[in-house]
Amino acid sequence: MTAHIPVLYADPWLLAVHKPAGLLSQPGLGPDLADSLIIRIHERWPEARLVHRLDQATSGLLLLALDSLTHRELSRAFAERRVRKTYLARVKGSPTRRGGRIDVPLARIGTRPPRYGPVPVAEGGKPALTRWRLLESGSTTGAAESLLLLAPHTGRSHQLRVHLALLGHPIVGDAIYGQVDPGGLRLHATGLCLRHPHTGEPLRLRCPPHWRSAPPTP
Repeated sequence: MTAHIPVLYADPWLLAVHKPAGLLSQPGLGPDLADSLIIRIHERWPEARLVHRLDQATSGLLLLALDSLTHRELSRAFAERRVRKTYLARVKGSPTRRGGRIDVPLARIGTRPPRYGPVPVAEGGKPALTRWRLLESGSTTGAAESLLLLAPHTGRSHQLRVHLALLGHPIVGDAIYGQVDPGGLRLHATGLCLRHPHTGEPLRLRCPPHWRSAPPTP
C-alpha cells in the first residue's frame, strides 16, 4: 500500500492499483486539487505514468506504466479497444430487462460542473456504446435499487453515468445526473482484461468495491 493506495498487481513494467472514491487520478488546478493518485504513487514509483483515468467520484482499478515503452503499448491497447473494462453500478429502480446495450452518442452540454448528454454525431456527438447486465434487482436487494455489471465499448467522459440516466436508472449517488447520496457515487471499476504488453500472457485484474464483498466474473 502506498499512501492509502492499495496495490493489486505489480511487475517490472506496470502497476494496477485501487483508486478510492473522492481522489483525483491526477492533480487539478489550484492547491485544493493538488492531491491525487499519481502524486501518491510517485512517492514509491516516481517513474509511473497513468495509462487511463477514472472520474474523481469513481473508485476502482487503474493501470499505470513504469516506463515509456510500456506506457506507449498500453495506451495503444486502450485506444484500439483491446482492453476489456467492466464496472459495477448500483442504480435506482429495477430494469424490466435482464440486460441490453445503450448506443447513444454523447457530447458536453454544460459546464460548472461539466455535464454531458445525447448529441447526434452530425452535431458533434461522439459514438458511445455501453453493454449492461442485471445482477441483482430491487426485489433481491430489499430496496428500490439494482446492481448492474457494465461493459463500456467506448470511453467517453461520464459515459456510464449518462447512459444509465438515459436508461431511466441513474447511478446511486450521482449528484449530476441523479441525486446526492451520503455514501457517494456507487460506480466502481471492477475488472480489466488485456494482454501483457511484454509477455503476451492474458492479464485479468479484479478489484471488488467496498460496498460489495466480491465482483462477479465478467
